[in-house]
This record gives sequence, structure tokens and C-alpha cells, in this order.
Amino acid sequence: MSLADFAWLERVVEEATGWPGLVIVFVYSFLIAFALPGVSEVVLLAPLDLGLGFWGRMAVLTFVSGLGKAAGSVFAFHIGQEAKEAGPIVRFLRRSRFDVIEWSERRTVEIARRYGYAGLAAALCVPGFPDTLSIYAFAVLEEDYAKFAAATFVGSVGRLVVTLALAQVGFIALTGV
Repeated sequence: MSLADFAWLERVVEEATGWPGLVIVFVYSFLIAFALPGVSEVVLLAPLDLGLGFWGRMAVLTFVSGLGKAAGSVFAFHIGQEAKEAGPIVRFLRRSRFDVIEWSERRTVEIARRYGYAGLAAALCVPGFPDTLSIYAFAVLEEDYAKFAAATFVGSVGRLVVTLALAQVGFIALTGV
């Protein structure tokens, strides 16, 4: 499936309104952590009218998205643990034309190994980078569900905070305000 096959889901998130829209944000964030291609920053476009003002809305969106991504990451973590025990899956990935394990170890997992769960959280803070692969790669190498969930929550929230900060800096640069 291509990224365009999931464009409808991004549109649903971008049109989510009110408090029930937070369920959509949670589900999208859950799915983006383990199954969907794309980036999680789209949740910041949800026009939720929560009566909280812009920064209050962003805080709630960020928190709910972080919870959804952490929950999806734990699901991915479980799949990774099963894959680790099912050696043929890892062997198949290593022999495939595009060695997912090798590529991810050289990138995100290198950081995570060097800096532990804090490294995973930092790697997940990079806006615009699809993090599903990183989550799976780290899930195969680690064993602590609680630390993994905490790292992905912090990384997911950090990613949205970095995105908002960059958007704010861009807004200030463009408007001079």
C-alpha cells in the first residue's frame, strides 16, 4: 500500500472536532506507531474546539497523541518481542533485499544503544521522520515494556513540541510578530 492509500485517514484527523475528535487523534496516533506510514504531526492540524484556547488545545492534543503513540508502541513492542523469539522472521528480514534490521541499527538503534531509552525518546523527537521502523527496530532489541512506553511517550510529545516550536519560530520570522 502506498502513503496515498491512507490519505483519507489524515483528512479524518484534520477534520476532527470537539472532544470526540480526541478519540480520532488517539486512534490515529496508535495506528501511526505500529502500522501506518506517514508522520504523527498531522494531529496538530485537528481543529478541535475544546474551549481551551490555542495552547490549551495543543497541550491536550499533544498529551492524547503521546498516549496513543505510546499504546501503539507497546503493541509494536509486543510484536517485536514475538519476532525476536521467532528467529525466522529476523533471519528473513536480514536476508531481504532491503535489510531493515541493519538499516535501523545503523541509524536509530545506534542512538538508542548508546543512550538507552533516552536515546530512543530523542530519536523519536525528530519531526517529519516516520518512526514506525524505529519503534519496531528498538522493540526487537529491548525487553522492558514500561521503559519502552515511557520513552515513546516522551519522544512523541517531544516531537510535537519541537514541531510547534519550529512553527512558532517560522511564524515569527514571517510576520515579525
